[in-house]
Amino acid sequence: MKAIVLAGGKGTRLRPITNTIAKQLLPVANKPILFYVLDQIRETGISEICMIISPETGANIKESVGDGSRWGVQITYVLQPEPLGLAHAVSTAREFLADSPFLMFLGDNLIQGGVRDFVREFNANRPDALILLKEVPDPRLFGVAELNDRGEVLHLVEKPQEPKTNLALVGIYLFTPDIHRAIAQIKPSKRGELEITDAIQKLLDAGKRVRSHILGGWWLDTGKKDDMLEANRVVLDTMLRRDIQGRVDSRSQVVGRVHIGEGSRVEGSTIRGPVSIAEGCEIRNSHIGPFTSVGAGTVIEDSSVEHSVILEQGRIQGIERLEDSLIGKGVELRKADSRFKTVKLFVGCDSRLEL
Repeated sequence: MKAIVLAGGKGTRLRPITNTIAKQLLPVANKPILFYVLDQIRETGISEICMIISPETGANIKESVGDGSRWGVQITYVLQPEPLGLAHAVSTAREFLADSPFLMFLGDNLIQGGVRDFVREFNANRPDALILLKEVPDPRLFGVAELNDRGEVLHLVEKPQEPKTNLALVGIYLFTPDIHRAIAQIKPSKRGELEITDAIQKLLDAGKRVRSHILGGWWLDTGKKDDMLEANRVVLDTMLRRDIQGRVDSRSQVVGRVHIGEGSRVEGSTIRGPVSIAEGCEIRNSHIGPFTSVGAGTVIEDSSVEHSVILEQGRIQGIERLEDSLIGKGVELRKADSRFKTVKLFVGCDSRLEL
């Protein structure tokens, strides 16, 4: 079995940060989202992975991921020249996939527990496709599946205005080579894209076996700012372990599950977990509250930060209360007026703000 990871797209919903970094490389608990995906694929035993990249961010992905040796896998890069849909992305990887069954994983999605059991289920039952489903509050935003009483897939619709169920397709699929013939039969949707839901529906129409697996744990689609903050919160809450590698002075207090990376210094500050502080940071006379990730080389002084993601090489000074914020790489925030208190920001890389 092989795997393809979709790591293209322009990340328009996360601009301006994605003007300078691929959305799949944005950090959750100080680790790129894409690295969690590769960890989960490696756990299945799959060793051949095709990374679908775009012209805009492909070089960024290649530089960060490399040849896959970090994960003990072999990564092949294939360019998708335009974002013409998930099914089109599969078509671009046709030569790599040959006649192999494969796992398809969207590179900006995270699920609890990984995909190992999902792959085992596919190998044990050998359907023509196995789709992962999750109950969601607003299924109009996703591909939606209808099942019969036995849990068999009857019908799929992409982003229906009046969905018949609340079962959304998670961005993880397993296919046999039959999916290539199905993709060849579909036409672009109203969005101008080749939808993978349409291709799976073609399998159903041809009498092929499409099984479903309903996900009980969390699923995080990190396509927007609030999604990123929620992903950071969930991962810190469920995966972080206390690990103090940096220096904490006697005037500071570190409470709960907190990771402080090598070379970081905490002086006269309070850190209340879950919090992840990367390498080479300086935290002085500040409060870092729960569900916060601080990127490498960042300096925070005379400030209070909570429920935020701060990318590397930033500087935050004199901000009385920063919360619910996503701050890009190399951003400098400095308070110049004492009248303001709480600040909520979504700031792109290499910016400077005086508040």
